[in-house]
Amino acid sequence: MLRVGSPKRLLVVAPHPDDEVIGAYTLIRRLRRCGVAVRVVVVTDGAASHPSSLRWPRGRLVAERRRESRRALHRIGVAAGAVAFLGLPDGRLHTRAAAARRGLSRAIGHVHMTLMAVPFEGDDHPDHRTVAACVAALRRPGLRKIAYPVWPAGQRPIGAKILSLTAQERLAKRHAVRGYHTQTGRITDDPQGFAMTRQQIAAFTRPCEMFVELHR
Repeated sequence: MLRVGSPKRLLVVAPHPDDEVIGAYTLIRRLRRCGVAVRVVVVTDGAASHPSSLRWPRGRLVAERRRESRRALHRIGVAAGAVAFLGLPDGRLHTRAAAARRGLSRAIGHVHMTLMAVPFEGDDHPDHRTVAACVAALRRPGLRKIAYPVWPAGQRPIGAKILSLTAQERLAKRHAVRGYHTQTGRITDDPQGFAMTRQQIAAFTRPCEMFVELHR
């Protein structure tokens, strides 16, 4: 079982707009209800999900994905001003790893965070692994890091600690995940575009969130 303790601040790092909710929705929700300050940093622009859509060109898609994240987070007490978007290239983050490190360093540096939730280094998505490597290179005294898995959906890494969800929390999380309409079927004019399946949504909203303690 994950023991969160009493952190003063939480920073959640998401590779794409929606990973913050998939990986740490209930963690954020509970800590905000306890008065903990929460900031979220979304690293990529999320534009690679539907590259061939004519109705959703890059600018429109990026703007909507940001709105989806802000809306989901606002509902659990995270103000728009506490959500930062680095806007780095989705799917090609490895080419901008230095920029990602600088952006994350700034996000940590100006506010002393005591708990940081980040992508799992063994995730199947290359952008997630790049972010994990960038975070690993950042060292701050007194900063506790925990990593959440996303892909493959439903995986449980070795040594993962569990944050159990109540039935109400699970329902709220499922509603939040489905609220990312650009990722759940709203965009229909790109046959190669991404859309979460029912099975993936079910896995993303399982009865627990999983975190691996990072000791570096």
